[in-house]
Amino acid sequence: MTNAVMRLVSIAEMRAIEKEGDAAGVSYTEMMERAGRGVAQMVHDAYGQSRPGGVIGLVGSGNNGGDTLVALETLASHGWRVKAVLVRPRPEDDPYLARVIQAHGDVLAVETDASWEKLENWLGSADVLLDGVLGTGVQLPLKPELEAWFEHLLDFRLPRHIVAVDCPSGVDCDSGEAARWVIPAELTICMDAVKVGLLRFPAYNFVGSLQVVELGLPEDLKALKTVQSYVVSERQVAEILPLRPKDAHKGTFGTALVVAGSVNFTGAAALAGEAAYRIGAGLVRLAVPSPLHPVLSGLLPEITWLLLPHEMGVIAEGAEDVLFAHLERVTGLLVGPGLGMEQTTAHFMQRLLSAGSAEAKREGLGFLGSSQRKKGPMPVLPPFVVDADGLKHLAHIPDWPKRLPPGTILTPHPGEMSVLTGLEVAAIQNDRMEIARKYAVEWGHVVVLKGAMTVVADPAGRTFVIPVATAALARAGTGDVLAGLIVGLRAQGVSALDAAIAGAWIHAQAGLAAIELVGHPASVLAGDVLAAVPEVLHGFVH
Repeated sequence: MTNAVMRLVSIAEMRAIEKEGDAAGVSYTEMMERAGRGVAQMVHDAYGQSRPGGVIGLVGSGNNGGDTLVALETLASHGWRVKAVLVRPRPEDDPYLARVIQAHGDVLAVETDASWEKLENWLGSADVLLDGVLGTGVQLPLKPELEAWFEHLLDFRLPRHIVAVDCPSGVDCDSGEAARWVIPAELTICMDAVKVGLLRFPAYNFVGSLQVVELGLPEDLKALKTVQSYVVSERQVAEILPLRPKDAHKGTFGTALVVAGSVNFTGAAALAGEAAYRIGAGLVRLAVPSPLHPVLSGLLPEITWLLLPHEMGVIAEGAEDVLFAHLERVTGLLVGPGLGMEQTTAHFMQRLLSAGSAEAKREGLGFLGSSQRKKGPMPVLPPFVVDADGLKHLAHIPDWPKRLPPGTILTPHPGEMSVLTGLEVAAIQNDRMEIARKYAVEWGHVVVLKGAMTVVADPAGRTFVIPVATAALARAGTGDVLAGLIVGLRAQGVSALDAAIAGAWIHAQAGLAAIELVGHPASVLAGDVLAAVPEVLHGFVH
């Protein structure tokens, strides 16, 4: 793992990391210094133009309060006007508080301002608010007097920019539960790792964007090595995306073959095929039932075509032979978007998987044994992605995980995951990370569990969470776009895990960008998400 990867941990894991780090020579005091300075640097980088209004820090009695005081002192050294509000008492001889005062910062204990007059004035004049009242060890429900204080605080006009130190005060960093009154952050700056509860609801509603301050702990700590969950960042995706050399040709970026579409779901093929192109594949070929070609060809002039046998507009018997005959240069194969659930398509999927694994080649598959195959070597499937109806058909194939090519990527939404696992959708949604992890390990393939905070899991038991939840992606066809992005990356030689991670992150960011494009999440269509992909990729151009 590189420094671009943000760890995702429970409170217990974080405490174990800090304890072992202290024993290894990075004291708790030094961790607080590094945390505070890191917060200050990120605030200064993000809001440095707001310095004339200054920064106000809400300070609690614990480590979060200490981090906040160090941040205030550091910001003062950068020329900020700083004010500390002691929401909960701190020791009279607190060295961090003394340093803020020495840096010419103002200090207010809330019990001395019963009318709230001074605090209201401070809040109205500051540009940035640091929320450092309660940390990861908060116990819900909050004490009534603290609940009442937060409730009253939110009646006032708060500064434009609100930054939570490690976590918004009042959220449970394991369960994601939240107190009745939580200050919504624009930015949450976590210490060394994101806490798992911040990516659960309702806590996520208060988090804003996420950044991590690295505490500089030794990388060989046992507690760090046991962490298996991560939050995907822009930096991580930047390291994954293939280079685009100026002397490249279309063969440099591979060939994606997309098997998709039926008479009732024509658009799925178009969305997936164009997405594979938009993410950089050199050549994209659509394999569709032949009646779809006249409809789609005018929409997608860049696509090449493989027309498949059909019955009433859905894939028919013999389609697999056409496909097998055209795999030679294919470097990424997507099967599933809009195929439909007809029996002829089920037979196609069964026959397709007869080429998927060594075991299938030895034993044959169900009714299609070696005696029924055409003579000649068994074709080898290219790097494989299965989506949508393709996933539903898998569930009816005995021992399907073993019949897939190694490193296959499966992209189910919760309903499709329910079909594959037999679990209720509610049970899947209740523990998305663990469900994705469990079945990626059990099946031996990469799983992309779509939805709010999409989870990517690999057979090694690692999980990667996309820290985005938006109603803009709750629309038919957006999954087809995601599948196309993933196979387009796979076609370019990106590994299965990295293609899933980068494709899912870019897809989520495109959903957010599409809101800006059309003005409201309710109006976002899958085509808008696809149209926003170049805007997301623009951020990676150097």
